[in-house]
Amino acid sequence: MTERRDVRVSAQFFEDLDRQLDTERGHNGEPSAIDFQSIELIEIVEWFATDFDSLPPVFDGRSDYRVLIKNGILVRAMRVVGVLASDGAIELVGLDLDLRMGWD
Repeated sequence: MTERRDVRVSAQFFEDLDRQLDTERGHNGEPSAIDFQSIELIEIVEWFATDFDSLPPVFDGRSDYRVLIKNGILVRAMRVVGVLASDGAIELVGLDLDLRMGWD
């Protein structure tokens, strides 16, 4: 059985999210930050909780930093960086979204 780790979402992750998505849905159906948290974040947390060790490292020689690159439901693609904390939990520390969906 795969070890399940605790996952925390950092303030920096939410700052990255708020920088890329508005608090309200766009006029053409663009998702809001709340939409992302409700739909995409659950799966992201699950990936890091159960599959952290199988994700590729961000930096050579630093297996404590891992990256998840995947297609989204609300966004075209995303890159999420997680770091293994000293207590064994994973902290999500970075988020980049590809928002080219053609909502207009």
